[in-house]
Amino acid sequence: MFNVNERCCRRAFIVLCVLLFFAIGSEAQQLSKEELHFLTASWKGERYSDGRPKIPDTLLLRAERIGFDDAWTILRNAGYYNQYADGWKTVHENGVFAGRAVTAAYMPKRPDVEDAVLKRGHEKGFQGNTNAWPIELLQKGDVYVADGFGKVEGGTLIGQTLGTTIFQRTGKGVVFDGGARDFDGLADIKGFNAFVRDFHPSFLEESMLMGLNTPIRIGSAIVLPGDLVLCNKEGVLFIPAHLAEQVVVTAEFIQLRDAFGKERIQEGKYSVGQIDNQWDDPIKIDFLSWLKGQKEEVKLTKKQLDQLMEKRTW
Repeated sequence: MFNVNERCCRRAFIVLCVLLFFAIGSEAQQLSKEELHFLTASWKGERYSDGRPKIPDTLLLRAERIGFDDAWTILRNAGYYNQYADGWKTVHENGVFAGRAVTAAYMPKRPDVEDAVLKRGHEKGFQGNTNAWPIELLQKGDVYVADGFGKVEGGTLIGQTLGTTIFQRTGKGVVFDGGARDFDGLADIKGFNAFVRDFHPSFLEESMLMGLNTPIRIGSAIVLPGDLVLCNKEGVLFIPAHLAEQVVVTAEFIQLRDAFGKERIQEGKYSVGQIDNQWDDPIKIDFLSWLKGQKEEVKLTKKQLDQLMEKRTW
């Protein structure tokens, strides 16, 4: 059950999606390239041909190894409070993955609108039913993120066949504010994981696609196409593309700092109070010396490390 505020927020968001749908006007309810550039103007890196930010593959791999809590804290410290969603059922509890968001927004079916959407989408080159269209856009490193308005029974966006197709295209998993079917079949896809509200044996019905690569809401989080999606057993983080490198680099630094502190406390060289406080110059110098012996773990450039050391309140 939703409370009054939640219902009002959801209605307002649906109205926004409908306005976007009619305002954009073409490309099978995809957000236009110009609009996507506008909404993600803080991203200064490479983009896909449709305007979606393209976070580097190397950063996706590094993101899978950072501390989830650290990433959450870094986002909040930067003023981003609405990027986390929890309450998931998963295929594999420890199936961590990170990728670039491809988004889709579904709404309850209305026949006249669905007919119009299907006709225009087929004219633009999309095939079959609308639930397959987001999958047609997926590329390596993408994560399919869908607002299925929380529907589980009759809201199962994928089963084994579509799950296999998604994994072949992306090498990643999915995040659905909705359902999925065929749990055992999905579990057989080696390396695949799904974060959904629940699993159900029903087929998808009475749902229609109303937004493709548009801003969507997942729980209390906002997601834009190209966001870095970080999933683990604690939940899902949607990291804005322009903050992805900052979050990953800072989280890596925190892991190194914590590893140094743990090692030195175990050796008896410093007390907990010394490590868990502002560091004096001898500890700073010791840390920098310790880093030189951690080349296999250090993914930071010297410039990045210098900046972090400069900003750090020891």
